Amino acid sequence: MFTSTYWRLSGFYFFYFAFAGAFTPYWGLYLDALKFTAFQISVLMSLMQVARIFAPNAWGWLADHTGKRIAMVQLAALLSLVFYLGVFVAENFWWMFAVIALTNLFWSASSPLVEAITLGHLGAGSERYGRIRLWGSLGFIAVAIVLGYVLDVAPVRVLLWATLGIILGILLCAHRIPASQAVAYPTDDQSVWHILRRPEVALFLLACFCMAAAHGAYYTFYSIYLVGHGYSKSVVGWLWALGVVSEMLAFLWMPRLFARFGLRRILLASFALATLRFLVIGWGVEVVALVILAQTLHAASFASYHSAAVALVHQMFRGRHQVKGQGIYTSVSYGLGGTLGGVLSGYTWSAWGAGWSFTLSAAFALTGGCVLVLRNRHLKMPCKL
Repeated sequence: MFTSTYWRLSGFYFFYFAFAGAFTPYWGLYLDALKFTAFQISVLMSLMQVARIFAPNAWGWLADHTGKRIAMVQLAALLSLVFYLGVFVAENFWWMFAVIALTNLFWSASSPLVEAITLGHLGAGSERYGRIRLWGSLGFIAVAIVLGYVLDVAPVRVLLWATLGIILGILLCAHRIPASQAVAYPTDDQSVWHILRRPEVALFLLACFCMAAAHGAYYTFYSIYLVGHGYSKSVVGWLWALGVVSEMLAFLWMPRLFARFGLRRILLASFALATLRFLVIGWGVEVVALVILAQTLHAASFASYHSAAVALVHQMFRGRHQVKGQGIYTSVSYGLGGTLGGVLSGYTWSAWGAGWSFTLSAAFALTGGCVLVLRNRHLKMPCKL
């Protein structure tokens, strides 16, 4: 397992999600320091998700039709670096809008490409995906912890330079990714829309949309929420790290969990625990033990959910449609769902308050779980779940 291929893929995941470890917990604080309103912050922070609507599909289509997956990853990494440099030029809202949008447009383009490359290398052993993906979690946690301490004693503008170093790491690792070939499949001549028209596929993607929307308030306002309730930035970093440690452990245990419970039960449990998690966050922030409990549930609301989801997408979209399938999954869930959840949280945060914003998150997760129940009960499954 611990081959050169393993380490090269793991290195890319490390830096790729280290970027998220800097952006998601702390860029809201930076934007807050620039005196943007809650709605403006929600819009700017949601651009990461907006980019996931368009970039994965466009670059997935190009990669599948040209066969140049590695070249596409390298180009995306280079362009994300070029556009990120704009953060050092100006600080007004529309300039930041353009810089964050373009940086994330090319950063997010790499995700479905590398997911398909990784699963291509794993072949029939897709349950081992978590052991590579956990290095992305490690990158996130390392940056979240270190930056938490740094920002307690240094100006928040230090965040800009830390993020620049991370993007350089992405670019370097993009040139080390080993190529994998898509395996021909009998349905390669069919359009990808033939797969998307299947009701079981559409319902699955709807459930994924709901799960991503459920995380909107969390990814946009969680750090601001905790700091507002008296938690220091270093503690905030550790709480983000706790969530990712739980995520890493779940990734390590995925092969055993898949074998024992199957994808169907893992997915349903993930949605149920996500519902509980967001209710606890919304109404238990004053109780440290409940905040800690909620963060450990990130193992369910992200790790077990995402592992099961990408494995199922890999089964539903075969052959030359693999990258497009991962791109569609990313676009519908993290793109459309994440954008709706993030922008909606900007409105509810001001109008309803934090507690009801996270209650809405719980409602999204519960709805997604109900969609999965409907899918599994009334439709014949295309593959074993």
